[in-house]
Amino acid sequence: MNIQDFRNQFGSHRPTLQEAKGLYAVLVPLVEKEDGLYLLYEVRSAGLRHHTGEVCFPGGRMEDGESPVDCALRETYEELGISSEAIEILGQLDFIYLRSEGLMFPVLARIEESALDTIKRSEAEVADTFLVPLRYLQAHPPTRYHYALHPQVDDAFPYDEVQTPPNYTWLPGQMDIPVYHGLPYPLWGLTARITDWLIRSMDGQ
Repeated sequence: MNIQDFRNQFGSHRPTLQEAKGLYAVLVPLVEKEDGLYLLYEVRSAGLRHHTGEVCFPGGRMEDGESPVDCALRETYEELGISSEAIEILGQLDFIYLRSEGLMFPVLARIEESALDTIKRSEAEVADTFLVPLRYLQAHPPTRYHYALHPQVDDAFPYDEVQTPPNYTWLPGQMDIPVYHGLPYPLWGLTARITDWLIRSMDGQ
């Protein structure tokens, strides 16, 4: 290897999570109606392998060469039949680290209200859709629950080799789980985190 090899490898490299096991993107769809702004949510189909019946935004795993915007638009069309012509990209929100060693990229967008009348749900992926007024989400912030993450270190860890005492204190972690109440379907977890971050960002918190 020489310097030119490194220049070629990293000169146009787009940084991401090291050793990422997956990159994902979701569309965070705003709908502007006469009485205000709404967020559009999906309910995942009972036939899916993971997170059955949970509330989510349209999205999924990014394909090779896709940007978060490309992925979010593609998944929205595949899941809801809403084409990119009816979607205005407003910007990208902060990405989220997933405990499954992946990254989630939320893409904020406005969907034309008329597109709601032509939604064609993918029955294999989407059981239902619903709208929630932003004013409701602002007035009813989520309740936050917590659970601790306790490190479990391999018994064979080479404390001597790394010159660390065997009673070394491994730092624990904690996860916040926001839960919104009073909605047609339970809104919690990752989708609630994105929702809450968006609302707090707009409220200047």
